[in-house]
Amino acid sequence: MNSLAQLLLCKSYAPALKPQEQLTGQKEKLTCTIIVDVPEHTDSTLKSVIASNFGVGASGFVVALSDEKVAIEYLNLCDWDVEASIDYFYDTPVLVDDTLLEELYNRYKDPNKDMILVDGITLLCNDLEVDPQDIIMLVISWHMNASTMCEYSKMEFLQGLQELSVDTVEKFRDKISYIRSELNDENKFHDIYNFAFSWAKEKGQKSMALNTAIGMWRLLFAEKKCPLLDHWCQFLQTRHNKAISRDTWSQLLEFFNKVDTGLENYDAEGAWPYLIDEFVEYLNENGINHSKMVAH
Repeated sequence: MNSLAQLLLCKSYAPALKPQEQLTGQKEKLTCTIIVDVPEHTDSTLKSVIASNFGVGASGFVVALSDEKVAIEYLNLCDWDVEASIDYFYDTPVLVDDTLLEELYNRYKDPNKDMILVDGITLLCNDLEVDPQDIIMLVISWHMNASTMCEYSKMEFLQGLQELSVDTVEKFRDKISYIRSELNDENKFHDIYNFAFSWAKEKGQKSMALNTAIGMWRLLFAEKKCPLLDHWCQFLQTRHNKAISRDTWSQLLEFFNKVDTGLENYDAEGAWPYLIDEFVEYLNENGINHSKMVAH
């Protein structure tokens, strides 16, 4: 059974545990009472389940794990204030087992270096049943704040899994659909996009190789409507043919988001990088107008 589809309900037998001082003296009375099997819900739905079945406030405590030890850990962190424990659970990642995390890291770690390298990442992809070229690996690397493509330091890997509340392959696999959905969040996509520059460029380089940049743009915008992308890539290959700076990388997303395909709202006096200004000139020179781009 998926642990995220289980509710561990801890209910106090004390009728009224209002002040924190009283709650401290009732630790032995707080116990696990029942585990119920329910479908996965959103946080707001889970809270309504608690309210309708166990009352609100200090009458009930829910943890989305089938482990009483986890519930006790959250309570200890909040000095056994049940309401605070509920809030803390929803505002922080689910606690993970450090031993399981270490085992997971050792599964993928390179035998000769204390890092996860290409072979380990390939094994991870096989375990997660995803293609190594899938954009999901970029999002996972974003969660790990990985400094370089195709490798994870031990700290990056462990902290990333803690953020995702994952400590087994099964939990990681169950999280894939959620991780993929993050690309639909505008703010997260913005962060992932900007992260991709440092992640994909070669170590020690300030700019990203043109072919790498084009490949990353096609990956990032593959499922988004971006009529100007093909024109942009063609422009770079025919007119620019040089590495891409961080400023151009970051400003291009703003350009795609703010400037319409017909360029009617493009401000030539705006603070766009020179390369984007030259791109607009290229579009005008080649008669790539609104109607053509819409048809494209």
